[in-house]
Formats: sequence, structure tokens, C-alpha cells
Amino acid sequence: MIARIWQGRTRPGMGEAYMSYLKQTGLKEYKATEGFQDVLVLTREVGDETEYVLVTLWESMDAVRRFAGPDPERAVYYPKDDRYFPQEQRAPHVLHYEVHNNR
Repeated sequence: MIARIWQGRTRPGMGEAYMSYLKQTGLKEYKATEGFQDVLVLTREVGDETEYVLVTLWESMDAVRRFAGPDPERAVYYPKDDRYFPQEQRAPHVLHYEVHNNR
């Protein structure tokens, strides 16, 4: 299993609005992608901004590529993301980790 991790910080006051937008875009697209397993949406307030960390779980790097395209290290952004994230707050890349379940 592969964990894909993306992080970003919203414009001031846009945290709740971004969550609604995220449900219509990224979360919806993750769930529609073959090989998607699960997602954790982590948030914390930093002053008047909201920091998001998304940890998605995928069955393989092939599944990640089905979502992200041929360059899976590149972050996926949607057309209206500029409304929620200043350009300088948009991480161009994501991290991938192999998940080892020790249950």
C-alpha cells in the first residue's frame, strides 16, 4: 500500500469553504479512482489560515498514477484552487511512502 501526502495552507478565512470545495473535487475524484483505499483529511488552524494535510492510501503506485497521471510526484490542483491557496502556498510536489501494517 502507498500513502500519498499533500500539504497546503488556505488563504485567511477560507478553511471551511475549501473543505466544501475539496469534497466536490479531490475527495470525489479519489473515490472514483480504481485502487483508491482511503483518505485522512487533517486540518489545523494557524492564525486565520487553515492548514490541510491529505493522506491518501492507494493499493499501488499504478493506482496513484491513475489519479495523478504520468508524473505522480506532482501535486494535483483543480481550476478554482487559486481561490483558496496563494500561489506561494501551493506545494508543487507530494510525498509517497510505502505503508507497513504492523497490526
